[in-house]
Order: sequence, then C-alpha cells, then structure tokens
Amino acid sequence: MIARPKLAMGLFLSSESVFFLLLILSFVFYRASPTNLPGATPASSLDARHTGIFTACLLASSVTVWLAGFNLKRGRHGWLRVWLLITVVLGAVFLYGQASEYIRLVNKQVLVSKDVFAGAFFTLTGFHGFHVFVGLVVLLIFLGLAQGGDFKDKKGAVAFDTMSWYWHFVDAVWVVIFSVVYLWAAL
Repeated sequence: MIARPKLAMGLFLSSESVFFLLLILSFVFYRASPTNLPGATPASSLDARHTGIFTACLLASSVTVWLAGFNLKRGRHGWLRVWLLITVVLGAVFLYGQASEYIRLVNKQVLVSKDVFAGAFFTLTGFHGFHVFVGLVVLLIFLGLAQGGDFKDKKGAVAFDTMSWYWHFVDAVWVVIFSVVYLWAAL
C-alpha cells in the first residue's frame, strides 16, 4: 500500500503537470504570434548555450538528490548531508542562471509589457523558477533535519522519498521547457 504522503504528492504532481502543460501550450501558441511582430522572438532573444550550462546543473541535482536518498536508505547520514548540500548548491546555481538571463533580457528590452512572447516566456520560466525556489527551501529544511539526526527511522525515508519526487518532477518539467523554449528556437 502506498504511503499517504506519497499519494498526496502524486496527486499534487499530477495537478502541477496539467498546470505546466497549459503554460507550455500557451508559450507554443504565443511564441510566433503575429502580435509579436516586430518584437522579440525566442531565436532573437534566448541563448540556449548559456541556459544549457545552468540546465546541466539542475539535471545534475536530480542525480545528487537520488544519491542523498540512496545514502539515507543505507544509513550513511554523513553522505546524505553532503549530497543534500550539493543538491542545494546546484539548484541555487540554476536559479542564479535564470536570474542572470532575466537581467540580460530586460537589458535588451524584452519586457512583459512589450509583447506576448515575453509575457508567455516570463510566466512559464518564472513559475518554474518559483517551483525550484520552493524545492530549495524544502531541501534546506531537510538538510537541517538531517544535521539534527531526524532521518534515522522509516518515516524519515518516506518523507525524503516524497520530497525527492517533487525535485525530480521540477527537473523533468525543465527538460520539457528547455526543449520547447530554447532548443526549438534554435531550429
């Protein structure tokens, strides 16, 4: 039988999947809208190579959170803390990359008030960034709990697994966003 926290997280992630699907579809619809002309486009505004570096950090964080869970299940609490800390750092680097991209775009006058491409882009990536931020807060809470030795029983493992589902979801959503927003623009 599935644990209640895992069931709740599964239902939450299902609803978030629909939310992100709708945001992605709105971006696809508005990215080449005639109302954008002569405004910004993904090809003229976005830098897939720059964002690709930060994407690699976010994807690596999925590996490190898995390694943290692996070490938790083996009772290696020192390594749990190390991998959690590395996960937090990688997630923070990703958010730094997103913030630096936003600054670059604003400096190029790619603004929400200028066209629907910018509005759809900032809404989609901003909501994803918010989800990463929430995940980082939760990871920091888990790191604090791990420092206090609170993951010595099975309940801790269920809580950790449930949290890691969220983190893997956020990473998987970014793979889709990066593919649709950045790589499609490069074609």
